[in-house]
Amino acid sequence: MRSSLRAALLASVVAMPASAQSPQVFHRIATIEAQRMLPADRDRARRSIAEIVTATPDGNTLVYVDGEQRGVGFVDITDPAAPRPAGFVALEGDPTSVTVRGGHAFAVADTSPDKANPSGIVAVLDIAGRRVTQSCALGGQPDSTAMSRDGRFLAVVIENERNEQLNRGAIPQLPPGNLTIIPTTAEGLDCSALRRVDLTGLAEVAPTDPEPEFVDVNSRGEAVVTLQENNHIAIVDLATGRVTAHFPAGRVTLTQVDGRRDGVIRPTQTLENLVREPDAVRWLDDDRFVTANEGDMVTGSRSFTIFRRDGTVEWDSGNLLDHLAIRIGHYPEARSGSRGNEPEGVDVGTFGGQRLIFVGSERASVVTVWRDEGPGRAPTFLQVLPAGVGPEGLLAIPSRGLFVAAAEVDNPETGLRSALSLYRLGDGPARYPTIESVNGPDGAPIPWGALSGLAADRSVAGRLYAVTDSYYAEAQILTLDATQTPARITAAVTVTQNGQAAPNLDIEGIATRPGGGFWLASEGNPERERNKTQNLLLRVSATGAIEQAIALPEALANQASRFGFEGVAVTGEGAEETVWLAVQREWRDDPRGHAKLLRYRVATGEWGVLHYPLGATPAGWMGLSEITSAGPDRFIIIERNNQWGDRAVKRLYEVSVAGLTPAAPGATQVPVVTKRLLRDIVPDLAATGGTVLEKLEGFAVDAAGNAFAVTDNDGVQGVSGETQFLRLGRIAP
Repeated sequence: MRSSLRAALLASVVAMPASAQSPQVFHRIATIEAQRMLPADRDRARRSIAEIVTATPDGNTLVYVDGEQRGVGFVDITDPAAPRPAGFVALEGDPTSVTVRGGHAFAVADTSPDKANPSGIVAVLDIAGRRVTQSCALGGQPDSTAMSRDGRFLAVVIENERNEQLNRGAIPQLPPGNLTIIPTTAEGLDCSALRRVDLTGLAEVAPTDPEPEFVDVNSRGEAVVTLQENNHIAIVDLATGRVTAHFPAGRVTLTQVDGRRDGVIRPTQTLENLVREPDAVRWLDDDRFVTANEGDMVTGSRSFTIFRRDGTVEWDSGNLLDHLAIRIGHYPEARSGSRGNEPEGVDVGTFGGQRLIFVGSERASVVTVWRDEGPGRAPTFLQVLPAGVGPEGLLAIPSRGLFVAAAEVDNPETGLRSALSLYRLGDGPARYPTIESVNGPDGAPIPWGALSGLAADRSVAGRLYAVTDSYYAEAQILTLDATQTPARITAAVTVTQNGQAAPNLDIEGIATRPGGGFWLASEGNPERERNKTQNLLLRVSATGAIEQAIALPEALANQASRFGFEGVAVTGEGAEETVWLAVQREWRDDPRGHAKLLRYRVATGEWGVLHYPLGATPAGWMGLSEITSAGPDRFIIIERNNQWGDRAVKRLYEVSVAGLTPAAPGATQVPVVTKRLLRDIVPDLAATGGTVLEKLEGFAVDAAGNAFAVTDNDGVQGVSGETQFLRLGRIAP
């Protein structure tokens, strides 16, 4: 794309939220976990995933593959806002893909004993009866499958994927893969008429080992096939089995991206000659198709591309997907040295006359939505959707105004489960993102993520400050404008010491100082074998410079665990200025179920201790995440567990310290505060239509008395990256 056109498109993304660009947008309306579809005799504590998803012709039933539980799951979405388990069928082997024609589902599965001896099957399932009625041997390990539009042929990509442990994953590794074509019958498949299309000799990278990855079929009966590791694309006529065209997927040069994994998001680098290595592919029409350029053996280009059938690149998104992920806090810094947002999935559907493109970024855990403007024109960005952890399968259901994303990452231990997310087209404005950043001085979005604390400006209503935790190597103080929706991050300063980014900080709390600047709470970890860190109270200027670092007295520091400072609040001013700190969990000298509230008198340096009684949790542990001043002797505290979904506990409590005298450090008798429930936040998080998030970590009340809360997205590392900024209105004392 010409630089002027790219700049104009990016400017439109920056200046105009989705609600202004499109009168209708997609809203997430429900999420259902893959483990809920398992039969009673399956262990739901084991991994269970939703990977590739399709739907019955009426759009009322989702059909997906679960490679961990070796079967096909069914979801009743007659009411898409209330999806229900609708059955599970066990298969031989590990299913990798599924498609539907009429009353049958066609699932392909890998039955290989090892990578050197690939094998697989296609199983025909009677959808109404929830049973396998036929099975065809494929002679190799399948990956993707697609049905021709007229229903005459099933196309199956036989990848015969390489062993990444062998010769560092280099190809060729034989036997080669192919495209297998099977004619259909009224009952299922004519296995005896199976044909294999030879794809060797096409690509320059490894001509003897094509390793095809994904297939889609247009209305002419032509299959487009990506040869991912070979950075190549082929078009095959299904009726004749002939390769009618093939070409390299090409290379791109990206500017203003983060190419280094160093704990800091810096989109300042240029990455040259990146091979696209496309994964998923979908026809836009009979002459154009779109690819998600994930990368595999080499780099990928962090983009999606619109090709013409002759191999001409019509448009490439360049750095836009990375920039969008940065803007909404979903950029996976840990993948900077590899593939960035890592686009993997793509789907296309026509909604109300608009041809829409859905691109799933696996590592950023989002789906971006674009409107195809026709041949020769750049698509228009519409919106971005939160999509669980690692969105793999994408499915547009235009007949019902629905879109579905299948997220394959599953963590039974924390309750963060693989799930199917459902979205419905409706009136705007868009509900996500809840926070986005503006462009910084260099023209790229201000990077952010892992928001671990929240504070309000003392005089300006709607102005808030947030901090980032140790997921990033440099702690940041961010300025938020909450008068806009989404809230806007308008500025960022780095916490510095002697003019350099301060090292070894884990900022978990922030409070505004009466005289200007901030108090920050940095959580220590004295239990590390190496690089032990202390819990520190930091007095910081408005520009982020550390003016004073205050350590705990020995009587407290000696009892500390790795669950340290989590919030900070201020009462009084001048000679009466007092700082209060919330400790996340019990320390060694605390009674079970009690966490410390610490008082620090600024003028005298005196420390005092109170105890906070922690509530019960159905799983995991319970702790504190924030303390916010609500008066001279009253505080609002976030109490939460470390669980997601149905096991989540996230609450706001009010406590008063009036009449209590904090104990001296090391005292055996410590007063216990009395708490009063103000609000259960789980319903607020559940109302977003997604999995209830784990880390509710920030709370503040602005100068006008409006309350706000925010979740910590852990820098998108192993989690969904979703940040929910909650507008809670006025909370009565």
